[in-house]
This record gives sequence, structure tokens and C-alpha cells, in this order.
Amino acid sequence: MSTLRFFAIKETLNRKPLKITEKKKRSELFGQNVYSQAKMRQTLTTSAYTSVSTAIEKGSKIDRNIADQIASAMKDWALAKGVTHYTHWFQPLTGATAEKHDAFFETIENNGAIEKFGGTQLVQQEPDASSFPNGGIRNTFEARGYTAWDPTSPAFIYGTTLCIPTVFVSYTGEALDYKTPLLRALQAVDSAAVAVCKYFDKNVKKVNASLGWEQEYFLIDSALVSSRPDIQLTGRTLLGHDSAKGQQLDDHYFGTIPNRAMSYMRDLETECMLLGIPVKTRHNEVAPNQFELAPIYEEANLAVDHNALLMDVMDKVAERHDFKVLFHEKPFKGINGSGKHNNWSLSTDTGVNLLSPGKTPMSNLQFLTFFINTIKAVNDNEELLRAAVASASNDHRLGANEAPPAIISVFIGEQLTHVLNELENVTNGKLSPQEKTDLKLNVVGKIPEILLDNTDRNRTSPFAFTGNKFEFRAVGSKANCANPMTLLNSIVAKQLIDFKIEVDVLIAKKDLKKDEAVFNVLREYIKKSKTILFEGNGYGDAWEKEAKKRGLSNNISTPEALKAKISKKAFSLYKDLGVMNETEVQARYEIELEDYIMRIQIEGRVLGDLARNHIVPTGVKYQNILIENVKGLKDIYGKEFKKLAQAQLHLIEEISRHIESINNLVTKMTEARKKSNQIKSLEDKAIAYCNTVKPLLEDIRYPCDKLELLVDDELWPLTKYRELLFTK
Repeated sequence: MSTLRFFAIKETLNRKPLKITEKKKRSELFGQNVYSQAKMRQTLTTSAYTSVSTAIEKGSKIDRNIADQIASAMKDWALAKGVTHYTHWFQPLTGATAEKHDAFFETIENNGAIEKFGGTQLVQQEPDASSFPNGGIRNTFEARGYTAWDPTSPAFIYGTTLCIPTVFVSYTGEALDYKTPLLRALQAVDSAAVAVCKYFDKNVKKVNASLGWEQEYFLIDSALVSSRPDIQLTGRTLLGHDSAKGQQLDDHYFGTIPNRAMSYMRDLETECMLLGIPVKTRHNEVAPNQFELAPIYEEANLAVDHNALLMDVMDKVAERHDFKVLFHEKPFKGINGSGKHNNWSLSTDTGVNLLSPGKTPMSNLQFLTFFINTIKAVNDNEELLRAAVASASNDHRLGANEAPPAIISVFIGEQLTHVLNELENVTNGKLSPQEKTDLKLNVVGKIPEILLDNTDRNRTSPFAFTGNKFEFRAVGSKANCANPMTLLNSIVAKQLIDFKIEVDVLIAKKDLKKDEAVFNVLREYIKKSKTILFEGNGYGDAWEKEAKKRGLSNNISTPEALKAKISKKAFSLYKDLGVMNETEVQARYEIELEDYIMRIQIEGRVLGDLARNHIVPTGVKYQNILIENVKGLKDIYGKEFKKLAQAQLHLIEEISRHIESINNLVTKMTEARKKSNQIKSLEDKAIAYCNTVKPLLEDIRYPCDKLELLVDDELWPLTKYRELLFTK
């Protein structure tokens, strides 16, 4: 066993869980380090508090004089808790969060000093926009960018720093982050949904999109990770043979949480409580050393911020417990990968979940309106939804046996399928009085108030209705939720706008009453959206063939999927809603293509290094041991040695074949990378990497993994799957 591997395993076996003592109730810890509206009410003047509340609820601007008052109160609150610095906390298009810390400290005349923080520092800062992914929006000589305070997401204390959630835009106004388009999309769906809600309740003034993410992840001992350059540099294992025992016994799922993992979770949850992240659920996932954490649902913008913050907190807490958190969608071959299911719904300011049926036929009609419009939005934009979850890492997960396929479909369950079929079969045209009664009482009225247990769960569906929400299951565990949430809220907003136009036309031109017009439009939507509805096994070959007949896309790779982002439909969608202009959309397309290329390029370089500098030398070393053994047998037994050395000779030959294969394939991959790098078009380069470089990663892995089974375990340099996944 290599020295590094030996000491890594030894160090891991000696680990003991940190003792975490919880002295307070979770409810007492919750939000202690958050400058919430409740704290604002306590620390701000009435006029300042009213200004902030109005900005949060209605999106109005905050006067600079008021901003000074807010900044002063925020600073005093933070200083009282031991804070020394502040930062604008934002989410650039790197997929991670960003921050630049400034001290409250300022010098004054006569060698004095004070703590200073004004409205200007609160509202706006200037990071270098050219140093973040920008898709050509900013050049090195055009570096100016701005971060601007988002009052809808409260400031929080992280360590000794006051973090102020902000948007990030260029000098010319284009969005350079995930938050800005999301806020625009949420505003669009709010406006469109309120207009439709007026058909049912004139008192509705605001509709909020809610999000509940489910974060899956792996916990691996940090010492073991240090012995695996592939995990360190790419977040996944680029080689490694399956462990004899994996997840086939289903004994890890929902099992007793291991002590070290439990200690980590408790520490993490305490940090989350202080930061106002309402985590509630924890459990073992299907694969060994895989776990899940899920919160109480929140308003979508805040939920996205909390998930981005959580991933950073998870990393930092893991360091205290000598763990490494793996967020990669498929860190280990042969066992389940990790997703981040996005549970989405719409709720009114009157307290109604628009995707939850009510007690009366008319409230059920409201539910059906938003339910069917969402299905229609997915049906018309399935390629865009696939593009919203596309990445080099998620490609490894989509279509595998634990994740939904790359084909987007909607699962609604047997009962609601029956309801939609009945609604569709009502006579076309204006409803007769008898049909109105039957429809309300026999069809719409059939829906129970709570549907949570009236549909089975289809784990193979990328977009499933689960009782009072839709679950977008195709989102990857590494992803920033803002990307799929921006798209989902945008397509639903567009669909609701179109729906209202059609209903209003029917009311005006055909003299239909409101509910009749709504029924007529919904019925047509059901007919047009049947293509996307699927209740069966999404993993089966039969569904792939059926989906092709229906005309659904099956964009397996990221370069294929991303093309939908720059379609005329996408440009029009975002422009009409004011979510993104064409420049912003095009920039994101280029950034994601470049990210795809770079990740495969890095994986290729790392695997080439591992194969030639670790695996091949180890194979040669073991081969030399076998050769010496054969020579010894020959010296002792003479001509008879061949009978006794058959196994050794066969091993020597087999090792030689694998070594030759590895060297040839690494050379081939290097040449493929060089050739791909010469391509100027990002799209063509990404396709080349996908088609010529990426397949070679698996080709190289095969002989490396075969050598792992042949070479003496004492010589093998890399920590094996059985050690990574089963060493506690």
C-alpha cells in the first residue's frame, strides 16, 4: 500500500466525532445573525422601516438619506455582535458566491479612528467585472461593474463579517449574476399571476413563487480525499473500480446516521439556524456516505440565497469535522449521484397556495387554472427546461438509474389525469347550463382539498406534481437554483399572460361568463399539452421511442441542450418579460459552453497525469515483481517452470496489454484536446470536446480499473472505493 494511502486510511480510522452540545432550542437560535425585518423594526426609525418594508413588498426604491439611517443601524447591530468587516455578497456566473471584505474602520484627523458605514457603502460597490465570467459583456480594459443591495434578502453575519446580499451588473447595465434575472422573473410571474387571480379573488395583490430545495451530497474523510488528486481537482473520481459492496443491499437509505456524519449535521444545522436557513430534514440517501438536507419552503429569491450560502457553510463546517463535501452530481461510478430537487409553487398574499385545491369547486377551478397553465408552459418549453439544468457534471447523472432522463416530461398521477380527461371531453363551444353544473360538481368538485397522498410518486419523472407543488427533479446538486428558477418562473409568467389574453377575448367576443371562458381555454390547453404528460417508467427504452414519436427532445449532452438557450423563442421570452436582453442571454450561453469545455479539459489533464504517473508505474512495478518471481521459478524448476508460472505469465501479459492501452489512449486524448483547442467557435469546440475528448475519459478508465483488480493491493497508490465509501 502506498505511503500516502496507508496514512490516509490510518488517520481516518483514528477519527472520533466532535462532541456537539446543543444548549438552546433551534427556535431560539433561528435568525440570531440575520438583520431581519423584526430587527429592523426594533432598530430603525418609523420612516426608515416603512421605506424598507415598501421596497421589500412593492419593489420601490429607497431614498439615499433613508439608506444612511439603515446603514447606521445595521452597523451598530453588527458591531454589537463582534463584527469588524462588511461585504457585498453576490452570486457571479462562476456557480459560487463572491465577496470582498472592507473594514468598518476609518481614520480621522489628529490620528484618530472611527467605525464608519454609510448609505453609499450599503447600497453600492464596485468589483472588477472583467475578472468574472461575463460572456464578452466586459473586457479587461472595461472592468467596471457594480453590486447593488437587494433589500428583499436580509443581511447576515458570517464569521466576523456583515454580508449584504446584492445584485451584480456591468457598467452598461447588463446582469452579470444569477440573482438579477431571477428577481426580474419573479416580478414577471407575480404580475401575471395576480392578473389571473383577479378572476377568482379581487383582493389578491401579490403572488410569491416559493421554493424548497433538497440538497444531496457525499461526505468523504478529508485525509482520503488528499490521497485522490482527481477528487481534489475535479470533485469526482476519474478512475476506481466498483467496491464489491455498493448500494445493492439498500441498507444505507434512511438507515441510522453514522456518528461522525451526525456530529457534522448537528454542527451544520446550528450554523444554519443562526443564519436563518430553515433546515428541517436530514437523512441517509441511497448510496454509501450520501446524505440529504432539506429546509422549510421559502420565497424563491431568499431560498436561492440560502442554498448558495448553505453550500459554502457546508464546506466550512466539514473542515472542522475533517470531512470533504462532494456536490458533484456523479462523484462515484456505479452508485447513485446527487441531485437538488426544486419544489416550486405559487402563493398569494391572502394565504392561498395556488397549486393546492380548495374546499369549493370555484377554488378548485383556480387550482386547475394554475395547474394546467404550468403543464402548458412546460409542454411549450421543454427544451429550455432541459437547457436550464445542463452542465458537464449533471450529464453524468441524467438518464442514470437514480435520476430522471434527459427527456422532459410531466407526471401528475392517475387521479388528476382522470380529472383532466373529463374536463377535456366536455362539449366544445359555449357550455350549456347542465354542463356547467356537471362540470363544477362532477369534475372540478371531485378534487379533494389535499392531494398529498392521492398520487403515487414517480422517481423517474423530471417534473412531477406532488400534491401541492411541482418538483423539478432534474436540477443537479452543484447547481445554483436561480438558473432553473429564472426559467421556470419566466415560462409560467409568459403562459399566464397568454392565458389571460385568450380568456378576455372569449369574454368580450363570445359573450361568455368568466368561468365558461376559463373552462374553454383550459380544455384546449389540456388537448395541446398531452404530449408532455407521461405516467410510466422514464428509464425504459420504450419511453425513449415514445417520446421521439411525440416530438419531445432528447438532448443527452450539454452542448446539444444549450442550443435552446439562444433560440428565437428564448430571446423573445426573456425580452418580452424584461428578464434578460439578447446580450445577457447570449453571454450566458457562451459562459456555460466555456465552463463545459474547461471542466472536461481539466478532467482530461488530471486523468492523463494519474494514468501515466501513478497507474502505469504501479503496473510496471508489480509486473517486475512477477517477472522476478518467474525467473526464480525457472532457476529452481528449470524447464518445468512454465506449468508452475502459468498464472504469473498470464498476469504479466495482461498487465502489458493494459499498460499499452493506457499509454495509447492518453496520447489519443491529448491529441484530441490539442485539435479541439484549435477550434475558434465555442459551440464547435464544446461539441468537439463532447464527441472526441469526453468518450476517451471512459476508455482510459477501463484499463486503469482493470489494473486495480490485478495489481497487489499493497502497491496500489490511490484510495479505493471500498475505503472512500465505507471508512467511517
